[in-house]
Amino acid sequence: MEAPSEPSTLILASLAAETRHGHAIMRDIEDFARVRLGPGTLYGALQRLERAGLIEAVPSTDRRQPYRLTAAGTSALSARLEAYGRVLRAAEHRLDGR
Repeated sequence: MEAPSEPSTLILASLAAETRHGHAIMRDIEDFARVRLGPGTLYGALQRLERAGLIEAVPSTDRRQPYRLTAAGTSALSARLEAYGRVLRAAEHRLDGR
């Protein structure tokens, strides 16, 4: 079965575990969702999520830029998971009715 592949949801899910930089986010998403995000997709989504206040950059002395989930990002991820759950429950119910 395919996992949800919407980049911003996958990024929020990755950052729910811990603060990560871009490459670590890509690797984590590949591990848990079996989805490979290209750099353009990843960094474009990171910029959109940051502008929306769902993630924030964390100061770093390294050349890599780490990000973390904000409180708004946690709420947004919870809402998305609830929406996915409703879709899954409806689909299961409809399949059972066949």
